Amino acid sequence: MCLQTDSLVDDVMRTCPTTILVFLHYRMKCVGCPISPFHTINDACREHNADPACFLSDLRVAAGQGAPANSITGVPVSEDSANR
Repeated sequence: MCLQTDSLVDDVMRTCPTTILVFLHYRMKCVGCPISPFHTINDACREHNADPACFLSDLRVAAGQGAPANSITGVPVSEDSANR
């Protein structure tokens, strides 16, 4: 699955369970949310005031689709999101 901003949150977490840590790192309560089958990554970012580009980049790294970045928590994150 190629992660895009229009990918559904539930599909992302089911297809790439390693991305769950990124959702948690961003303090998104998408895991187990009844809306996750209907919300896109872009929707989740809007609802949780997260930068979509940074979040998508971090999801791709966690899913093995991007280059690793610095991480404090063990979750690969981009430099912009590391300051959250």
